[in-house]
Amino acid sequence: MNTTLPGLHHITAITSDAQQNIDFYTGVLGLRLIKLTVNFDDPGAYHLYYGDDAGSPGTILTFFAWPGAARGTIGTGTVSAFTFAVPVGALDWWIARLQSHGVPMSGPFARFGEHVIAFADPDGIGVEIVATPRADDRLAAHHPDIPPAYALRGADGVTLALADTAPTTDLLTGILGFRRTGTDTDPVTQTERTRYTASDAATGAYADLITRPHLQTPAAAGTVHHVAWRTPDDPTQREWVGTLHAHGFGALPVMDRQYFHSIYFREPGGVLFEIATDAPGFTVDESRETLGTALRLPPQYEQYRAQITAALPPLRLPNR
Repeated sequence: MNTTLPGLHHITAITSDAQQNIDFYTGVLGLRLIKLTVNFDDPGAYHLYYGDDAGSPGTILTFFAWPGAARGTIGTGTVSAFTFAVPVGALDWWIARLQSHGVPMSGPFARFGEHVIAFADPDGIGVEIVATPRADDRLAAHHPDIPPAYALRGADGVTLALADTAPTTDLLTGILGFRRTGTDTDPVTQTERTRYTASDAATGAYADLITRPHLQTPAAAGTVHHVAWRTPDDPTQREWVGTLHAHGFGALPVMDRQYFHSIYFREPGGVLFEIATDAPGFTVDESRETLGTALRLPPQYEQYRAQITAALPPLRLPNR
């Protein structure tokens, strides 16, 4: 297959407290709530989407909100952290902002010649910010309290914690078209990491592989549920279905997620991967100006709006 993946589409994680999640990702990190909807498989639970002002692919972070969900741990076959990009020179501002909000953090430390800070969100998910020339001004998340020069500019990559990195390496380089771009040692954990970058990525979209020989952790609050890589359209996605099937990944049904179409498969190390289309995007059911300001339901659930709304906990939405 000649087509490669042009980087990350979105990252989906699990929170036990929707309001706390909104307050952190919009109020502290300055992302925009771009879609307030419900889980396709569990309409009694919120599905929260964050991103830049337009919900551009590569900036999207989503959460399944399951109140009271048990807290997970970062073990084998999990995403141990995801990383946001900011311009070079922006880390001092972010260190001061996180400190002012009482968010414990470590760093800055050097990784692949760039500087990174690391912290956890309220559910314990590992979050990082890297100062990098890859930060794309077009993907800046605008927030009234964050100067544009320092705003987050989308996801830069993810770290996968695996028992054995070799099978995942084979998938990334042999099937998905990633290229190996370096090896480094984390100065904090002394863990060796190898970086694989999506071949068509202009703004940086990588998977760092590290070895973590601990027990596998089921999906729970404070863990990443899946990582979605981009594909431009439905025909290209169908090519991926055929390619993955030919390599033994089974029949992959295309799922209509309203704002994109998805196929899912589990990479050899245990992390759930998705390939998601850029289209149709988040303005199919509301304007760019009103993104994230009202509850949107998948069409099959619209007839149950009254019951769903009554069952969902009330939320205080950001005022932007």
